[in-house]
Amino acid sequence: MKYVQTHLNWLASDGRHVQLISQLSFLAFGIGFLGWDSDWLNYVMAALGCLSVQYVGIRFAGLPTDSWKSAMVTTMGLCLLMRANHPILFAIAGVLAISQKFALKVNGKHLWNPANIGIVAVIFISGDAWISPGQWGTGALLIFIIGTAGLTVLGRIKRMETGITFILTYSLLEIMRTKFYLNWEWDVVAQKLSNGSLWLFAFFMITDPMTTPNHRTARILWSTAVAGCAFYLANFKFLPGAPFWSLIFFTPLVPLIDYLMKSDRFQWTAPSSTNINVKTQSL
Repeated sequence: MKYVQTHLNWLASDGRHVQLISQLSFLAFGIGFLGWDSDWLNYVMAALGCLSVQYVGIRFAGLPTDSWKSAMVTTMGLCLLMRANHPILFAIAGVLAISQKFALKVNGKHLWNPANIGIVAVIFISGDAWISPGQWGTGALLIFIIGTAGLTVLGRIKRMETGITFILTYSLLEIMRTKFYLNWEWDVVAQKLSNGSLWLFAFFMITDPMTTPNHRTARILWSTAVAGCAFYLANFKFLPGAPFWSLIFFTPLVPLIDYLMKSDRFQWTAPSSTNINVKTQSL
């Protein structure tokens, strides 16, 4: 019993622990059941790009040694969401993702979610990378697993309303347009909403506490705007990976929102029962 309690305390001490376990589970699912076994070199290059830059930060910029967890979360985000024709693009995405975290900061918070900016930057620069929602299929079980794991993480980092607001707003807009305006079947609605990339974005990317507004009401309004823009880009501009582009547009507004709607910043602080203090780091 003491052994179990010790491990539960470890999980509770840092939201990144649960997130990494969840992401590793998704990657294992992709490799074991969705045929991603040919992408091993891509995963290695993503890890090399992220962890090498994070090492420089730890070694020369005085970052805490446990900050490698943030780099691993970014690595897993690249592995789960990005596709490219050349493994070197994964390394470039990793380098850009972690570098901007150090270079572009406002009031101690970096300007973009690392995985988000890494993926979008490589897509924009190379034209040889993409976000593939189809790689996950549309299985209801997968959506349930992602949603459950996501809610677990969000409960720890206190950003649950952000992910839920995004997915509810996006889903409602899709239902209104697809079912009630275009009069298409419910099966079409279900297919448009049942892809793993959308749900991973909602529960593991838009909820990054270092790139979301500090104020709870502001987060709800902000995530609603992100969802509305993503819906527009997807349905009227036919932009692949629309939520990721929408987040790129809206994240730089966060410093202004924090200034106008003041609230305490998020801290990676473990529960008092574990007696562990965790440094503030990005997801």
